[in-house]
Amino acid sequence: MEMHRAGSRPTRRASSDYFTGTVWQDPIIVAEAPARIVATRVSFEPGARTAWHTHPLGQTLHVLSGVGRFQTLGGPIVEIRPGDTIWIPPGEKHWHGASPNNRMTHIAFQEAENGSAVTWMEKVTDADYNKPVG
Repeated sequence: MEMHRAGSRPTRRASSDYFTGTVWQDPIIVAEAPARIVATRVSFEPGARTAWHTHPLGQTLHVLSGVGRFQTLGGPIVEIRPGDTIWIPPGEKHWHGASPNNRMTHIAFQEAENGSAVTWMEKVTDADYNKPVG
């Protein structure tokens, strides 16, 4: 058994290599093999977002607070709110983050394959991010 007490692991600022704007990450779990689960509480300031990315075994997002945006490649931008849960299948290119005027916090769950849980790609441009929702 392993337990991490609240506040025992520091909040870290997400890398500007993979995120636009100010994003904070609080680790929940990175399980050791043979388990593969990785979970993080991610808080996006208004306008902040991930770069385009995929996950080898998919990803689940569960929104805790605020108003956010989510898009898969070729799909519409959708607004996400507290209580919304999104399943992104393996290999599906997508991005997610806060809305332009609101913060958003979600828990991101994914599994690692061969030690990797994500493949990062190009950043979402301001022009693409600011397209209308829907």
